[in-house]
Amino acid sequence: MRLAFTEEHESLRAMVRDFLSDRSPESEVRRLMDTDDGFDPDVWHRLGSDLGLCGLTVPEKYGGAGANFVELGVVLEELGAYLACLPFFSSVVLAQGLIAAMDDPESCARWLPGLASGELRGTVAFAEDGGGWDGRDIRTRAAFDAGAWHLDGAKTYVVDGATAQLTLVLAETDAGPSVFGVEAGAPGLTRSPLATMDQTRKQARIGLSRTPALLVGAQGDGARGLARMSELAAVALAVEAVGGTRAALDQAVEYAKVRVQFGRPIGSFQAIKHRCADMLLRLETARSAAYHGMWAATEDDADELSLAASMAKAHCTEAFAWVAAENIQVHGGIGFTWEHPAHLYYKRAVSSELLFGDPAHHRALLADKIGV
Repeated sequence: MRLAFTEEHESLRAMVRDFLSDRSPESEVRRLMDTDDGFDPDVWHRLGSDLGLCGLTVPEKYGGAGANFVELGVVLEELGAYLACLPFFSSVVLAQGLIAAMDDPESCARWLPGLASGELRGTVAFAEDGGGWDGRDIRTRAAFDAGAWHLDGAKTYVVDGATAQLTLVLAETDAGPSVFGVEAGAPGLTRSPLATMDQTRKQARIGLSRTPALLVGAQGDGARGLARMSELAAVALAVEAVGGTRAALDQAVEYAKVRVQFGRPIGSFQAIKHRCADMLLRLETARSAAYHGMWAATEDDADELSLAASMAKAHCTEAFAWVAAENIQVHGGIGFTWEHPAHLYYKRAVSSELLFGDPAHHRALLADKIGV
């Protein structure tokens, strides 16, 4: 497994970085944070239709580019660096990932072309009140009557759940946990936005009351599909965290160069040098873990991905939170103000630590997998 980027990867990175520097500056992030939808439809359209990034890993027969997770990881890292307010993680990583994992040609043909073009935005709903991120103890029920499936229950912490046009729901059937597609506007579907620490990534609570749904894949196969999607989501969050960590370190280093105390830039003081060196160490180790996860996902080695995903999620999000906090300390008093972007990265970091399982959860998973 060769852990190196090609010229094509770097060209993709440069394209995405140029696009985001123009379309997702801090002023735009702050504006979108305060909107109900949390993203700009025009930017999303350009991302999907003009740049083709929404269908990067979708097979060509469904309208995508047929690329692999490495290319997707390059995009995710830059999105994380700019805190881009876009439903990319929910629609491209979660929804597309779960549909692909369910091995259902009919569902792929129905939804993947729209998801690939960006005309359809999707998400996944599986966490419930009082439950964890492993899809166990599901109270949402699916019943088949009058020739159709209907869902009853509630889901929470649904990323972009208030604006998604397709929600893939994990529900219990007589055969076991299963995945169902619910389209926006379906009878009995309610969507309530949640107050979140990280305002750059919207979440919602989903209510289902005899809501019509379409079965995705086979009954009872939901746990397997969810496990695969969760591993890809963990790697995606880790790669995003690397981008955010890099941006936070860059902020700290730049400020250390220009902030003067006692007639000298504070970057010349040993205490600040050591802080920045420690931040760089965290970034580089996080980068190694995240890139390992990207290549494991690309190689499609189930055992390797299972280990790499938990390791990357635990280490990278924890490193991001630590570096984001250190960035605030380097900035001193101004770093604590609402006007400075340092707190935006810290809030994203803390939220990413908890989303899809905190570091302790993933270390426990990792320990179980290696028999410790």
